Amino acid sequence: MNKYLAAPAAAIVALGLATSAPAAAQYRQEIRNDMSKCTRGSSSAVMVTVDGIKNSIGPVRVQAYNATSGEWLKKGKWLKRIEVPAKAGTMTFCLPVPGPGNYAIAVRHDANDNGDTDITIDGGGMSNNPSITIFNLGKPSYTKTAFPVGDGVKSIRIQMKYM
Repeated sequence: MNKYLAAPAAAIVALGLATSAPAAAQYRQEIRNDMSKCTRGSSSAVMVTVDGIKNSIGPVRVQAYNATSGEWLKKGKWLKRIEVPAKAGTMTFCLPVPGPGNYAIAVRHDANDNGDTDITIDGGGMSNNPSITIFNLGKPSYTKTAFPVGDGVKSIRIQMKYM
């Protein structure tokens, strides 16, 4: 490459790296459950109340996804994740989201705290509380779990389901 093309080519490569980093950085953000992010005047966020947690064993994990076919429940495509020790009954979480749009939430309770997914022991739930059957293997379409979030806080309730 001649010296007149080297600098522009380097600039284009650097620009490409700079613009791809934020897109990748939007995924897989593990955050703490900061309820102050869901107060009046907060930017886009989802306050998730999870009902029916059967015991205080193991962690409860709440994950926010973009509600699209290419991202809903896809490995590594979650936006935000909160994982905390389970508390039997009802727990509430605050998940800030990137801005107004359509999102979906998945909740998992590792009810025996073994780090594995045990269909007959662990619990799960999703936004809009869709039916989960053997036919959809616990993965209903994003169209059944999607909900809109605007500027501000959207409150939803999820009912845990156990076998």
